[in-house]
Order: sequence, then structure tokens, then C-alpha cells
Amino acid sequence: MKIVVIGGTGLIGTKVVDELRGQGHEVVPASPRSGVDTLTGEGLADALANAQVVVDVSNSPSFEDKAVLEFFTTSTRNLLAAEAEAGVRHHVALSIVGIERSPENGYFRAKVAQEKMIKESSIPYSIVRATQFFEFIKSIADGATEGDTVQVPAAPFQPIAAEDVAHAVSEVAAGPPLNGTVEVAGPRRMPFDECVRTALSAWRDPRQVIGDPEATYFGAKLEEHTIVPVGADARLGAIRLEDWLSR
Repeated sequence: MKIVVIGGTGLIGTKVVDELRGQGHEVVPASPRSGVDTLTGEGLADALANAQVVVDVSNSPSFEDKAVLEFFTTSTRNLLAAEAEAGVRHHVALSIVGIERSPENGYFRAKVAQEKMIKESSIPYSIVRATQFFEFIKSIADGATEGDTVQVPAAPFQPIAAEDVAHAVSEVAAGPPLNGTVEVAGPRRMPFDECVRTALSAWRDPRQVIGDPEATYFGAKLEEHTIVPVGADARLGAIRLEDWLSR
């Protein structure tokens, strides 16, 4: 089966490409680096020729509200149009758990818009919503640092290893379209501040971590279930934070 991975040279994309190739699929990693630009449409027709599945794990180069909305809506519109022309039978997109519960977050609003376009298109689809990645913990801490203190929310947090996200995306891509959404999260739920504190301690980072119920996450105040799965249907990754940190 020919599978095109949009964003196939990034953090998740490279892992998805490797896993799907290991399963014996013909996999094409597509990104501006390889001459495929979803914003302009350049290279899309050639990349999608004879493809059965397209996996979109691309990301906006800018997190500014207007720029990120423009990226996801334009990219998704061009991609879906090219897929319809090529006869693609399954569109798989990576999204984020809880995006509809944080309207203050411009990035989340952009992902909501992207999901809406996918659901309204003629292409059978699957949306994989993941929690935040272990790989983002340092940048989250850096963004919440003032002096020697990291002030983050105290709400529940259930981050996941990028490797586990890629496995879930690959599994869905190799199967039939869900025409729905599946959530994936790390194996353990913990307070946000405990997660950051655990990671910084493992990295011998001396910053003090404070859990503040009033602290926001990219502009959004987190409640009990804002960025964690609700219900028992989420697929859980296998890699624990402690094991990932020890690598």
C-alpha cells in the first residue's frame, strides 16, 4: 500500500515513516524539504499519485494565532483537494486531545478548524488526537519560567512519548478509515507540575517548579479534564515518563 506522510521529516513523521516501512508499505515522506508544499500545492499531485492513504502530521512554522489558523486551513484545503483528485481512500490526521475545551488557545482553535474541514470532506478519514509529548516538557518549562521559578498549572496532565504517538498513527493508517476520532495518551496521569518537576529533576535542572491553579497553558486555564482524555476509550502508550527520562 502506498502511504504519503505529510510532515514526514519531522519529529512524529520520521517515526511514522520508519514504522510503516517496517510493515512493508511503500511510504513517501513529503515536506517542503522534499519539494512538497501543502500551502502552495507544489508537488502534491506527483507525491499523491497512486496513493491509497495520506497521513498528515505536519505543523505550522508559526504559533501566532492568525498564522497558525492560516497554515492549517490552507494546507488542509489543498491536501484534501489533491487527495480527491488522486483517488486517495483514507486521510489520517494528527490532532490534540481537548482542543474544543480550550477556545482561548489559538493553536487549538486552528486544529478545531482543521478537524471540521476533514470531517466535512468527501475523503474517508481517521483523526488521532494525542496528549502533549514528553519531548515538549522542556519547552513548556522554559515558556513558564521567570527567574529561577517555573510556574505551571496544577491540573491533570497525561503526556505521551512521541514514539507511542507514531505507533498509534501508523496503526490507524494501516487500517480501515474510522470516520471518527481516537485518543491516545501516556500510561500515567499526574499533576502538570509534578510532571515538569520530575523531568527537570532528572535533567539536574535547578529551577523550582510551582503548581499554580491560576497559571495558564498557552493562554488557557486548565480544569480537571481540559487536556486529558475523558472516558475510558483512550489508547494508552507503553512508555512511562521515568523510562523515557532514563534513556
